[in-house]
Amino acid sequence: MALYQYGDRIPRIGRDVYVSDSARVIGDVEIGDGCYIGHGAILRGDYGSIRLGAGTAIEENAVIHIRPEGLSVLGERVTVGHGAILHGDLIDDFAVIGMGAVLSLNVVVGKWAIVGEGTVLPSNTRIEAEKFVAGVPWKVMGDVQPRHKEFWTWGKQLYVDLAKSYPEKLKRLD
Repeated sequence: MALYQYGDRIPRIGRDVYVSDSARVIGDVEIGDGCYIGHGAILRGDYGSIRLGAGTAIEENAVIHIRPEGLSVLGERVTVGHGAILHGDLIDDFAVIGMGAVLSLNVVVGKWAIVGEGTVLPSNTRIEAEKFVAGVPWKVMGDVQPRHKEFWTWGKQLYVDLAKSYPEKLKRLD
């Protein structure tokens, strides 16, 4: 695992967590049980704090940071897509942040909300629970449907399972 102390700020890692050796988890970051932190991901708790709930997946090359003395909370079973950038305050349980999305300061995303790929949420944006938003500028595309929840429940479990299997199956070959 690529864990770094920053001053007196030390990451805390739950059980059955996978943190890629090419990821960077720095400072005051708490990672709940069963989380997946993908290759190239950066979680910077150097002057703010980050909390990840159980079963959350931070996919490859995503970045999570927060303003000085701020707190960024990602709830349980949140999915953060490849290359997303998060500076937000709260991503509630089961939310999905699409690949390449950008969430600025003071953003709140509600439970089971879906933020589409490439979407930009500027400072102080609030996304209601179970809304699907997309675009630049963002707009509400509709409500999250049962079929979305079914698909994302499957996808979220996939990453929980990867977190468990990576330590035994991933072998460096050089």
